[in-house]
Amino acid sequence: MFRLYQDNLKMQKFFNIEKTSEGKARAGEITTDHGTIQTPIFMPVGTVASVKTVHQRELKEDIKAQIILGNTYHLYLRPGMETMQEAGGLHKFMNWDLPILTDSGGFQVFSLASSRKMTEEGARFKSHIDGSYHMFSPEKSMEIQRQIGADIFMAFDECTPYPCEYNQAKTSMELTHRWLKRCIEWTENNPELYGHKQRLFPIVQGSTYSDLRKISAEVISEAGAEGNAIGGLSVGEPEEEMYRITDEVTDILPKEKPRYLMGVGTPWNILESIGLGIDMMDCVMPTRNARNAMLFTWKGVMNMKNEKWKKDFSPLDEFGTSFVDREYSKSYVRHLFVSKEYLAKQIASIHNLAFYLDLVKVAREHIIAGDFYEWKKSVVPVLRQRL
Repeated sequence: MFRLYQDNLKMQKFFNIEKTSEGKARAGEITTDHGTIQTPIFMPVGTVASVKTVHQRELKEDIKAQIILGNTYHLYLRPGMETMQEAGGLHKFMNWDLPILTDSGGFQVFSLASSRKMTEEGARFKSHIDGSYHMFSPEKSMEIQRQIGADIFMAFDECTPYPCEYNQAKTSMELTHRWLKRCIEWTENNPELYGHKQRLFPIVQGSTYSDLRKISAEVISEAGAEGNAIGGLSVGEPEEEMYRITDEVTDILPKEKPRYLMGVGTPWNILESIGLGIDMMDCVMPTRNARNAMLFTWKGVMNMKNEKWKKDFSPLDEFGTSFVDREYSKSYVRHLFVSKEYLAKQIASIHNLAFYLDLVKVAREHIIAGDFYEWKKSVVPVLRQRL
């Protein structure tokens, strides 16, 4: 009987590490009420309940996304929480039955909203859509994220710009820590709305200052959440700085819990981050760059507007895993971009997302095989080259 109970517990464990490596890289599995996620994982960004230009069906069947992101700030403004709740939450609203993660809206309030005013209470801001005024507090962000109903949701944090003065970074980090207490308190007193479990991840801040990051990582670890995130990176700092901070923070964050590096990055950033012990990543880069004709492949980076593809009738990507890679030629996709056809953006977005998901899948296979670091060293220079 006890054995059965133990097995049950094991089955329901949120994060299970299957394989560690000689370094920090690890292969694991996250279990949510909407399915399991094999880590390390890349999460496509579906800001306003849509991954730009891509159908949910393509995300699931072709790109093989295991979890996607929704955005609290954008969804709060449109379609609004009344509609969201009547729909039964984001999963039902967008007809996506796999896991979803939402960010807290913090980053958007600090980057998109105009004339924001920060206080201890929260952030008062002006909508980028119609200029109306709104207030996001830790409690409000938690309430909205309950209404959205994502499987994983983020604590409300303040994001500092780069570069950032030491004192500004310190003050901001301390505010984020105080806000975290309020986020936890609110979620403990206000249960889920849709009958599936939601898990709160706090966020490590501290800009590029090692001592601040160390303090923040310790405070975040002590919160005892089921997973932890690293925020405030990939905002313009040099790659080396980003790797250094990630390395220092993953040294402190609990090993047995998933670690999410927010907003990263290029294919090589992703592999380096995995090497530093990161389990989850998201970024708009594969879709945004796709819409500007930049394709990432196992052989390097392609600019599809280049004259060199004009009469190249070979498949878009012979190593690609998506149907677009086999069904369309480089010449045709270049023609679509040059002609400013919408289909160009769609093809490129599907290609890039499928490539990113393949990238982390292959990385995971190499972690399990035990040769991740040698493999990474050999592929990174190839991924970076311009074709």
